[in-house]
Amino acid sequence: MVGESLSRIGLAGLAVMGQNLALNIAEKGFPISVYNRSSSKVDETVERAKQEGNLPVKGFHDPKDFVLSIQRPRAIIILVKAGAPVDQTIDTLSKFMEPGDCIIDGGNEWYENTERRALAVKEKGLLYMGMGVSGGEEGARYGPSLMPGGTPEAYEYIKDIVVKIAAQVNDGPCVTYIGEGGAGNFVKMVHNGIEYGDMQLISEAYDVLKSVGGLTNKELARTFSEWNKGELESFLIEITADIFRVKDDKGEGELVDKILDKTGMKGTGKWTVQQAAELSVAAPTIACSLDSRFLSGLKEEREAAAEVFRKAGVGDILITKEVDKEQLINDVRKALYASKICSYAQGMNIIRAKSIEKGWNLNLGEISRIWKGGCIIRAVFLDRIKAAYDRNPKLASLLIDPEFAKEMVERQESWRRVVSLAISVGISTPGMSSSLAYFDSYRRSRLPANLLQAQRDYFGAHTYERIDASGSFHTEWSKIAKLQAKF
Repeated sequence: MVGESLSRIGLAGLAVMGQNLALNIAEKGFPISVYNRSSSKVDETVERAKQEGNLPVKGFHDPKDFVLSIQRPRAIIILVKAGAPVDQTIDTLSKFMEPGDCIIDGGNEWYENTERRALAVKEKGLLYMGMGVSGGEEGARYGPSLMPGGTPEAYEYIKDIVVKIAAQVNDGPCVTYIGEGGAGNFVKMVHNGIEYGDMQLISEAYDVLKSVGGLTNKELARTFSEWNKGELESFLIEITADIFRVKDDKGEGELVDKILDKTGMKGTGKWTVQQAAELSVAAPTIACSLDSRFLSGLKEEREAAAEVFRKAGVGDILITKEVDKEQLINDVRKALYASKICSYAQGMNIIRAKSIEKGWNLNLGEISRIWKGGCIIRAVFLDRIKAAYDRNPKLASLLIDPEFAKEMVERQESWRRVVSLAISVGISTPGMSSSLAYFDSYRRSRLPANLLQAQRDYFGAHTYERIDASGSFHTEWSKIAKLQAKF
C-alpha cells in the first residue's frame, strides 16, 4: 500500500447491513476499506459508494490487501452470520493483523461466543469487541443504535466514528460504551427480546380491533396513526399504520390480508427467554411472544385443528359481541401501553440481573437513552424510562417507579376489559393476558406460593419457611393428615 493513503477503518461482510453501515461510515467522512468472501459484493458496494456521492470506499478481494489497507492500530468491523462464519472470518483476517489491532463483531452473536473469541485473539495481542447494531437496513445506512461492549481501550479505537454514524437524538448520539466482555451483545439480545414482546402486543391489539371491533384496514391505519401522536409514539406503531395502507399489487384489497400467518425468527428472542430462566427473572410477555411464533409456525396443524373444533361446534370466533368502537379503541390503546411497560420492565430486569452476575455495572438509564433513536424499539416513552432510572439507578422494576405505577393503575380497568373481552369471544391475547397476570402477581404482597412450599415439602421433604419464625421447617404432612382425619 506504499504511496496510497490508508483507510481509517475496515468492514468485512457485505450483505445489506454491512453495505449500508460501510456507506454510513464513509458518508460521515471516514475512509473505509471493505471486503467480502464473494467478490461481487465488494464490487457492488464500491459501485454504490460512487453512485451515492463518490464516497471514500475502497474494495478488496484479497484479505491480506484488505487488512494492510487500514491505518494502525487497525479496527475492523465484521458483519457476517453468527456462529461458525464469524470464527472463519476472524481466522482469515487475524493472520494479517498485528498486536494492538482490534476486531469488532457487529452481528447478533451469543455473548459467550464473544467472550470466548476475545480470549482467543488476546493471545495474538488483538483487542475484541461485540457491538450490537439495531435499526435494520435503514438504520445501518442513516443512523443505527449501537451497543459496543468489550475492553474500554478497544472502544476508544472507534469512538470518534460511532458517535458520528449513530442515530442522533435530543440528548446525544445513540451509542455508549456498554461494558466489559460480551455486555454489548447481551444488551442487543435483550433489546431483540423486548422487540419480540412489543410486536406480539401490537399484533394482539390489531386482532382485537379487527376481529371484535370490525375495524377495516383504513380504520386501523387511521387508529395507529393517531396512537403514534401520543403515549404510544414509536417506530413499530408508525410502520404498523403504514402497513395497513399498502395495496396488494397482485389483487384486490390490502397486502396485509394476503400475507401468510406464519412467522420466523433468528434466535435472539429464544436466547433472551433462556437467559431469563437461567437468571430466575420472570419474563412472561417476552416468553409468550416466542411461544406465539412457535404456534404460528404450525400453520397446517392449526388449520386441521380448526376443522376438528368446527365440527365439534367451536368456530373461529365463539360469539359476536356488539361493541362501542371508540370505547374499544381507547381501551385497547391503554391495554397496549400498560402491557408494553411490562415488556420493557422484564427486559431491563434481565439486563440488571446479568449485570449483577457478571459484574458489568451496566447503566440502565443510559441504555434506555441509546434506544431512543435508530433502533426497532425506539419509542417516546424511553425518555421516561431513562428518567425513572436516573431518579433511582437501583430501581427494582419500572412498575414501581411512581410515574409508571400511577399509569398502570389508571389503565388497569381498560386493560382488564380488553383481556376479558378477548377471552369471552375466543381470541388469544397471550401478551396482554400474561402482562396483566405479571402486573397482578407483582403488585400483591401475598401469593399462593405458600401452598407450593407445603406441596414440595409433603412429597419431597424440601422444607419450607414460615412468616412468623426464621429458619427452615419440615412437617410429616401425611402422618399428621391421617392422624387428624381420625378425629
